[in-house]
Amino acid sequence: MPQPDHAVPPARHAWVIVGGGIHGVHLAVRLIAEAGVPRSQVTIVDPAPELLASWHRCTGNTGMTYLRSPAVHHLDVSPWSLQKYAQKAYPRGTKGLFTAPYDRPSVELFAAHSADVVARYGLSERHVQGRATGLSLTCEEAVLTLDSGAELRAEQVVLALGASEQPHWPAWARALAAAGGAVRHIFAPGYALDPSDLPDRVAVIGGGISGAQTALRLVNGERAVHLVTRHPIDVHDFDSDPGWIGPRNMRRFHANPDPAWRRRTITEARHKGSLAVDVHKQLRRALRHGDVRLHQGEATAHRGSDDIRVDVGDSSFSVDAVLLATGFEGQRPGGKLLDELIASHALPCADCGYPLVDRGLRWHPRLLVSGPLAELELGPVARNIIGARRAGDRIVAAARRGI
Repeated sequence: MPQPDHAVPPARHAWVIVGGGIHGVHLAVRLIAEAGVPRSQVTIVDPAPELLASWHRCTGNTGMTYLRSPAVHHLDVSPWSLQKYAQKAYPRGTKGLFTAPYDRPSVELFAAHSADVVARYGLSERHVQGRATGLSLTCEEAVLTLDSGAELRAEQVVLALGASEQPHWPAWARALAAAGGAVRHIFAPGYALDPSDLPDRVAVIGGGISGAQTALRLVNGERAVHLVTRHPIDVHDFDSDPGWIGPRNMRRFHANPDPAWRRRTITEARHKGSLAVDVHKQLRRALRHGDVRLHQGEATAHRGSDDIRVDVGDSSFSVDAVLLATGFEGQRPGGKLLDELIASHALPCADCGYPLVDRGLRWHPRLLVSGPLAELELGPVARNIIGARRAGDRIVAAARRGI
């Protein structure tokens, strides 16, 4: 497989995408395949050594076996690409590669198909490994500064930033870590969870699908696995109603331009902390067999003399390690890079701090957004794989218009 470029090419590029995750890779594919942008004029900037590295790490840490998205949601152009790939790559049959409902693909299949997409479009060769630390915009170009000090000049920049570098740590967990307690966040950058490294008593904090999957992954027949949820288990096929994918719900969303209303609508529409049906069935089975012990209530924990004491409501129990599956911080991704960009270029933002963009996802004539940064335009699905595809629709249309 071609290795990513570690030195920034000197030429000015038509498109630079900041972020090498699901969104960044899909947008690069769409620009090359549909907008007619030469591959040599598309560059993806990401600090990881390989594209999609964060996605692989997060799905691996939780032990996810099937995606929550249907088979038509993936990184290639044609909706049927993943299914055709499965038929070709697994000639002995695709049993076990998809699951109900909606033919959701296995993580193994999705990863293999994604690698095939990256290879077919030569995207590893267009990957510049580095972290964007600054961005200046003029009428003529955008100039992206990397942590190496190098500069990359482009006609258009797309910010395809996710929340993967902002895991949420409750205050008590930070205090526990500071006191030397064995506590880690499953989504902490660079953390690779190996169940064999964990002790025999572990608490997983988090009642959503990531917490349940992580708890199930830790079951080994001997380990005491405790799952702590703040609320009763909530079950939904998807993390928002499928009506948000198309006009059924989005027509009403776009008819109301008030950013505050859109933010409330997005918050209410998301099934935050819910489980897919298949994961719920696995968890129920583990609870019946005593492989996982469920505790409901607000958790805190502190170091004991030789263990960690976890308090949930009026009950408590002892463990040797704590794993946080508490999701990501709610603030806008991008950190200092975006703070400085907004201040220096007076870019419009809603009261929640998120970008106010046009229908083409333009925040500035030289700057477009995808993922969480586009959710006030794309709605509740903006962060998901289908959100990447919807962003691709808008950005390809904009590229064809020659913005």
